[in-house]
Amino acid sequence: MKPFWLAIERLLSMLARLALWVSGIGLTLMTVIIFWQVFSRYVLNSSPSWTEPFSVILMGWFIFLGAAVGVRERTHLGFDVLLYFLPPAAKAVLRSISDVVVLAFGLGMIVYGAQLTRLTWNTVMPSLAFPGGVSFLPVILGGALVCLFSLERLAGRFAGLPVDADQYATGEEGL
Repeated sequence: MKPFWLAIERLLSMLARLALWVSGIGLTLMTVIIFWQVFSRYVLNSSPSWTEPFSVILMGWFIFLGAAVGVRERTHLGFDVLLYFLPPAAKAVLRSISDVVVLAFGLGMIVYGAQLTRLTWNTVMPSLAFPGGVSFLPVILGGALVCLFSLERLAGRFAGLPVDADQYATGEEGL
């Protein structure tokens, strides 16, 4: 079981790293595009029409992929004061409940993102000539990654692996 788990963990780690790289490249590219928009508007007195919608599409990609990585790395905001005072078994139960809620949220992202994509696919973004549904593709992919990363933690905890060992192991950190 352990070699299988390590292989899955390695694969998901590479997937998270790839998502983080895509997010970083998207953020950088969006910054360059917005710089070009401002420069061309105020210096060249001629604004390109494609910069704003393209920047919004890029923003969707880096937000949703970055959020999925945040789920895997447990870097999202949380209210975990109660975890400092609970025994380890109760902490695992609360973390599992949290992971199930995050999993449900990821499933909602997939389902409703797919509906939005399907409903808007036949429209065209005028300045980019892209189908309108392209804007919602990162919601679907981000939701899929959120589900994968939540399932990873749930499966590891169910298998008795130390998925939470580095997070509040004794409850004494930061007190």
